[in-house]
Amino acid sequence: MPPVELAQMTIEQRVIIRVPMVRPGLPPPDMQRPRRRGDPLPPAPAPPQAMKWEERKGPKCVQLAQLRAAAITSSRGVDLMLRDASRLRAHLSRECRPEALYSGFYIQPDDDGSLCAGRDRLLARSGANCTITEFKRLVPDK
Repeated sequence: MPPVELAQMTIEQRVIIRVPMVRPGLPPPDMQRPRRRGDPLPPAPAPPQAMKWEERKGPKCVQLAQLRAAAITSSRGVDLMLRDASRLRAHLSRECRPEALYSGFYIQPDDDGSLCAGRDRLLARSGANCTITEFKRLVPDK
């Protein structure tokens, strides 16, 4: 009888989503028209008007498929721009400053495809690891 051979194989899959950062006053990347060769240079943009936002109660989670871009417009958190043109502010844990995310950040999605406060983290390219404490819905301040 031939000897019995046993083998074990472990396959791990890791998915990380990169969220693009935008400067305040510019549209998210998927709303900008790409330049083609021969197109004239666009005029220099006017200085952005400082938009004031009011925070209201937000959801516990947001679907990752809804995220378009992010911007740092506050010292309280990171503003997330969604596909339906609404905005959420992700408040971060005290040990994390939004400036640490300036060069962009990654999200490691959960199996449910949502980004949830109290559960998920923003992973900065600089190495910071920021827990999301809550989401606030942003509405233009009148």
